Amino acid sequence: MSTSSSPLPFPPRRSAMAIHLALASLLAAGSVQAQTNPTAADPQTMAPIVVTAGAQNSTEGSGSYTSSASTAATGLNLSLRDTPQSVSLITRERLDDQALRSVFDVANSAPGVSAKEIDSVRGYFSARGFKIDKLQIDGVPMPGNDAGEAKADTAIYDRVEIVRGATGLMNGTGSPSASINLIRKHADSKTFTGSASLGLGSWGRHDGVLDLSSPLNHDGSVRGRVVVSAEEHDSFIRLERGNSALFYAVVDADLDAATRLSVGASEQRDRHRGNQWSGLPIFYTDGGLTHWDRSATTAADWNRWDTQQRSVFATLEHRLANGWKWQATATRRSNTGDQYLNWISGSLDRNTGQGLDAFLIGYGADQHQTDVNLTAVGPYTLFGRQHELAMGLLHGEYTMRWLSSNASFTPPIGDFRAWTGAYPEPAWDPQQVGSSTHTKQTSAYGVTRLQLTDMLKLIAGARVTNWRRDGDQSLWTDVAYSQRHQGVVTPYAGLVWDLGPQTSLYASYTDTFDPQDYRDRRGVYVEPLKGKSAEAGVKGELLDGKANASFAVFHIKQDNFAIADGTTFVPNTREQAYITIDGATTKGYEMEVSGDLAPGWNASISWTQFTTTDASGKDINTMYPHKLFKLYTKYRLPGAWQKLAIGGGVNWEGRSYTSVTNPGTGNQVDVGQNAYAVASLMARYDISHQLSLQVNVNNLFDKRYYANQLDVFNNITFGAPRNVLGTVRYTF
Repeated sequence: MSTSSSPLPFPPRRSAMAIHLALASLLAAGSVQAQTNPTAADPQTMAPIVVTAGAQNSTEGSGSYTSSASTAATGLNLSLRDTPQSVSLITRERLDDQALRSVFDVANSAPGVSAKEIDSVRGYFSARGFKIDKLQIDGVPMPGNDAGEAKADTAIYDRVEIVRGATGLMNGTGSPSASINLIRKHADSKTFTGSASLGLGSWGRHDGVLDLSSPLNHDGSVRGRVVVSAEEHDSFIRLERGNSALFYAVVDADLDAATRLSVGASEQRDRHRGNQWSGLPIFYTDGGLTHWDRSATTAADWNRWDTQQRSVFATLEHRLANGWKWQATATRRSNTGDQYLNWISGSLDRNTGQGLDAFLIGYGADQHQTDVNLTAVGPYTLFGRQHELAMGLLHGEYTMRWLSSNASFTPPIGDFRAWTGAYPEPAWDPQQVGSSTHTKQTSAYGVTRLQLTDMLKLIAGARVTNWRRDGDQSLWTDVAYSQRHQGVVTPYAGLVWDLGPQTSLYASYTDTFDPQDYRDRRGVYVEPLKGKSAEAGVKGELLDGKANASFAVFHIKQDNFAIADGTTFVPNTREQAYITIDGATTKGYEMEVSGDLAPGWNASISWTQFTTTDASGKDINTMYPHKLFKLYTKYRLPGAWQKLAIGGGVNWEGRSYTSVTNPGTGNQVDVGQNAYAVASLMARYDISHQLSLQVNVNNLFDKRYYANQLDVFNNITFGAPRNVLGTVRYTF
């Protein structure tokens, strides 16, 4: 952790773009040596389980808002109609159309998912009334939320798969909310191809992305791909500014006609300056609600938060003549966060500007994760019918260390009405390890799809998990702890009944098991979340599979469900303490239509509604909106106007609120965000076959709303005002 307050470490905007263009020239020059020799695509060895060489289910270049299949729910590569859970996809076309540049942007646009900001670095996602506690990259869970994971760049991903409901069969642990699976791009082109884009936007935003693919030998059996991205920006919030840089490289090699090796690495660095920790006070001391300008900040001008995410991975895949495929994958991730922040908390006296206290925070997050997986999938014949089987062995280890540095002094805030951020930075004490945890998980799973009749299919499987977490809170309590859960069985069952060639009824059931990161008022981790999740619905493939439609009802019951323990903190920390309750129940339904509804017309439409209650029927988890509507659509004009595509969308959320203590009365009151909608527009004009100009307008009607999930700290952040991004893109 550095304690210096140096200027932003990356080059100025023009220099960053020059580096990108220079890299493009070098790679282009190298690609001249590679000869193009297109070959026929590798055969599909079985149906209906689809096994392909190259990027399975890739959406790049499809121009679509849907995909034909996904493995995310069961490990079997099933069509969305044959998957007995709610599955949504954000394709590469949708990512580009809507300018979804971060994981947070994707979650905010995903059907059934609510995305809330904590600050400019962190975000919370939820679905079906429960927090989404892990992201995935190529199916590998990625814990953590303190090293910029929620704001990771999407330039390196082909698509994002969202499975709503419990996914313990594939993850071993997890809540019944949803999984968000980011699927990396690969080097699948045997000719030199690429794209370059430059963007200019509100609040001084400048960005650029370069994406190049090339064969690396004469026949294209070895291919490489490089993606680089850079961005600099200011903010609608005073003092805030930042930049980011991303590098991704992957080599895909066909070792023979049936074997493929993929090796890749990525690194993203983000630098934030003048950024807030949490947000603005919501109460005056007399109990009235504050009313801030959206540009207001509690940050000091020296506030800084730097994050870095590194990943290396390797995958070896082999297809057998009998239609089976096995795959071995190894992944190593390293995420770090480095933060020196002034956090202001309390209630403001509206007459004097007094009443706020400063908490000076010097933290470091150091995360390391290693995963090794071996999986196999293929067909088998039983009782004269062909069925499918998938199985896997998985091992993962995750280490997390929190480093802490105390401030030498904490000057008073004074009259906050005159706050400019010119607050003296203290000297920081040497770092200490505040806490550390080491988590191990070893699992084995098996799942089969049985073709019971021509119209009826049964999917059944189970996963056995050994889970262990060891750690200590050395800075605060100096007490070590260990948690172990051995032989935890997670069953899964699903039934799909084909009503016709395009429509199916389905039902599914699974148990849930999720060790929780919450602690109680004694500093002890609460017991794992355990429960049951059931879902039933109907799915249809429309327009020859170009669009998908679904309707689902779901019922979830959870024990050991963690809820905030009033305003109590974990001892010697500023961490919210929790208690657990049994019988937390969610009931609801959702609808979705997505894909290509007509030539030139893409759309994604969804509605979600549910209730979450405790055993007595009282509403809980009200900080998550219980009603969501999301629409995004794009239409390419016909005839003489065919070079122009226009689109837009709206996100609507129902009321969300939290019960907090009013400082004026001492009573508990509900404070939150009433129902609101945020609209957006886009337009793209194809200047030529290779060159396009795109404009995106976000928060079209300049809606003022709370962007965060209110909690014990009674702080608020605002959503961004209306803003514009223009992008020029060239493909070759």
